[in-house]
Amino acid sequence: MARLTASTQRSAEGSAPRRRRARIARTLLGIGLLMVAGYSALFQLLMSAEGQSHSWATAVYWTISTMSTLGYGDITFTSDGGRLFSMLVLVSGAGFIVVLLPFFAIQYIVSPWLDRREAARAPRRVPAHLRDHVILVGLDAVTHTVASRAERSHVPAVVLLEDADAASTLRDQGLQVMVGPLDSAATYRKAGADRAILVASTLSDTRNTNVAFTVRQAAKHVAIAVTADKRASVDVLELAGADHVLQLGKSLGQEMAVRVLGRRGRAHRIGNFGQTVIAEAALRDTPLMGLTLREAKQQIHSRVRILAIMRHGQLRPLEPEQQITPDTVLILAGEAQELGGYEEQFGIQDRSEDPVLILGGGRVGRAAARALSEQDVPNTIVEQVPGRVDGQMNVVEGDAADRAVLETAGLESASAVLVTSHDDDLNAYLTLYCRRLRPELQVVSRATHERNVATLYRAGADSVLSYATIGATDIWNRAGLSRRVVIAEGYELFLVPRPASLARLSVRNPEVHRRTGCHIVAVTDPDDSLNYDAERIPTGEAQLLVLGDRHDERSFRRTYLKRLRR
Repeated sequence: MARLTASTQRSAEGSAPRRRRARIARTLLGIGLLMVAGYSALFQLLMSAEGQSHSWATAVYWTISTMSTLGYGDITFTSDGGRLFSMLVLVSGAGFIVVLLPFFAIQYIVSPWLDRREAARAPRRVPAHLRDHVILVGLDAVTHTVASRAERSHVPAVVLLEDADAASTLRDQGLQVMVGPLDSAATYRKAGADRAILVASTLSDTRNTNVAFTVRQAAKHVAIAVTADKRASVDVLELAGADHVLQLGKSLGQEMAVRVLGRRGRAHRIGNFGQTVIAEAALRDTPLMGLTLREAKQQIHSRVRILAIMRHGQLRPLEPEQQITPDTVLILAGEAQELGGYEEQFGIQDRSEDPVLILGGGRVGRAAARALSEQDVPNTIVEQVPGRVDGQMNVVEGDAADRAVLETAGLESASAVLVTSHDDDLNAYLTLYCRRLRPELQVVSRATHERNVATLYRAGADSVLSYATIGATDIWNRAGLSRRVVIAEGYELFLVPRPASLARLSVRNPEVHRRTGCHIVAVTDPDDSLNYDAERIPTGEAQLLVLGDRHDERSFRRTYLKRLRR
């Protein structure tokens, strides 16, 4: 059924422009026929008034020859009225032909030729030598982010589309694309699925089921990652052949819940590199508040490492005299027992977590509520649509932009607010509103479009996360590529090969940050474990753990890794 539906949809999409062109053509031809008939009738009347008699064939002949500006001159009027009528027919006919001829030439000659030319430009097969690549089925915010990462990391990635026009546009943007029906096994064979390391699809649940079935026909061993909107679809997609089923709404909700730092000095895990756990910790109300970074390091007894300092989602200089303020967040790295030692030293054990407000009861909001409840963090969902949230969850129904509703939900006693709507405009509005009502409140906001991340930070968000970043990171890590951990929207920890030009230089070399904006935070030892205490970059086989945003990463790779290709 999915196969028939997809084919029918493509046929309908392709025939819509043809139907529109045919409708316009019929309208123009109808107008032309009415003009010829009307002018021929007036020709007969005016000729009769002058005492001349002509057949209807002659009337049509005169009308067409005059409208087309040929004007043979064999039939003419002698009266002023007739000559004025001739001028009317001439001018209106010329204007009509100026519209008619270009329309037919463009729509039925030029446009089809250009469409065939553009379609021929979009590849129908990848090069035979391409291997160890990622195939991205369809294009949305998630797959576009994966493709951009692949381009920065010099990892081959192919975007598979059905629309030749869209494929040509992406090709002009520098992405590698291929055109073919997504429900045909031949398409995936031509895309080299048997040589790929991953096929990822972020379409609807039903189309993803069809894609997984079809890919498995073309390549029995390639890893397949698909997204699922509904929990019930997970089992079906796994039965269809998917190795990894990603519930992005659930993942985003859990990640937003993790970013709730609370006031107990806990270190919240946000990712890992092998045995090394990456965590973030708020310093409000801890003994470290008010100290400099140098003094804080002297106070910490465990072997955790401070990788970065952040305030309101922005990196701050990792300088010894950097002051620790109430809104400072430390990005920490260490093994589980080392982070446990940090919590024992700075955690406030006799204080319970303050409640968290969740604005929006959709999939993301409900997932965040479940994640917080598992951590014994009290929470309340504010949802405008009655009955949308399970009755077992703590929910207040009403408009989140209504102060009375927020106060009923417990805004005054809350430690944090999660803004989970899929509407970026509404999220910016609610972020700014909550920041003005409670300036000291922690605000974690969701972004749907990358272009709105900066706006949400300006509105007062302490942290911003998006479907695109969380989904792309999950797909990237499942593909077995160099692992990444999202610190905040725009900032990531990622591994890169050790550039030859940096061998023997200091790990904290300020020149690297000055030239690229990236921070080198660790190097790998011969056993591939991360060494955060290394003073210099080794000369042998090694990788660097780097922190930066996408622009910094591109600059780092262009500056130091331009000769390296996967």
